[in-house]
Amino acid sequence: MFGAYGHTGRFVVAELAARGYVPVPSGRHAQALRELAHDLGLEPRVATVEDADSLDRALAGAVAVINCAGPFATTTGPLIDAALRAKIPYLDVAAELEANLDTFAHHRERAHEAGTVIVPAMAFFGGLGDLLATAAMGDWPQADEVHIAYALSSWHPTAGTRLSGAVSRERRGDDVRLRYRAGQWERRTDAAPTLTWTFPHPTGPREVIGEFTMADVVTVAHHLSVPDVTTYMTVEAVRDVAAPHTPAPAATDPHGRSDQTFLVDAVVRSGGRERRATARGQDIYAVTAPLVVEALERVLTGRTRCTGVASAGEIFDAPDFLHALSPYLDLDLDLGRSQGA
Repeated sequence: MFGAYGHTGRFVVAELAARGYVPVPSGRHAQALRELAHDLGLEPRVATVEDADSLDRALAGAVAVINCAGPFATTTGPLIDAALRAKIPYLDVAAELEANLDTFAHHRERAHEAGTVIVPAMAFFGGLGDLLATAAMGDWPQADEVHIAYALSSWHPTAGTRLSGAVSRERRGDDVRLRYRAGQWERRTDAAPTLTWTFPHPTGPREVIGEFTMADVVTVAHHLSVPDVTTYMTVEAVRDVAAPHTPAPAATDPHGRSDQTFLVDAVVRSGGRERRATARGQDIYAVTAPLVVEALERVLTGRTRCTGVASAGEIFDAPDFLHALSPYLDLDLDLGRSQGA
């Protein structure tokens, strides 16, 4: 568990322990590791991405590695290399577009040759939307459009979210945004559009930022035959995450979750037909833990559809995976077949 002492990492460690795994907390900050390990009775292993030998020592005897440490532009490559040397699966919770694009572009061949599994973006952003869109698409071999809209009650970013966002902006340029159209990535310098998205009842119509491109666009476009993939975010959440003084999330229940709620609405359209799948829950950071740990469990028990670098919707049975998350999500997988599907 690299980055085990971070905000999301702590949720993942707790989920691993709850499912009977023995997490091995790792990362660069020795004091934070020691404190976490002492509290949970675990063995800490200090490692840095700049020191390959330290990563090899950290992974010795492990059955898999989960990377929760951003910025992922820095950590992903060295940790994937270490996982390949150790011949163990790698999963991460990266939301950075560029880091995920790099993972698919640079590691696919080596992972396939090694017969191992690399699952990037196995998190709220990148994993959940991909699973919903894949479930909604169902038996369609192709579609015209995929739209994934997020309604967040608020967005109090962690320090890791802010840092990862800054790294992404630096890589692509402060005034540049990305969108996926006609099967190609486009670099845009105009403002993203503001429009209205009608979410399922009771949320209803909400003002959203269109082309608010998140990791789901990378994961969906990687494996589904769809030329246009677009994500949307409610304007209040965009204002929250962009404001420099928005505080970090604060725990409001015994599990450490914030009071943030979310609705993810995935719509797939083809030739005038439409299918839809939605998920509601609490705390986008906390729900990442059951997402990535469920993925780990399926990888370790052979419930996968391929090897190499693969997104959640590609490597797992999407409807079955989503139903396994029912303790954490309120799902509606009525795929709109009444609408000519």
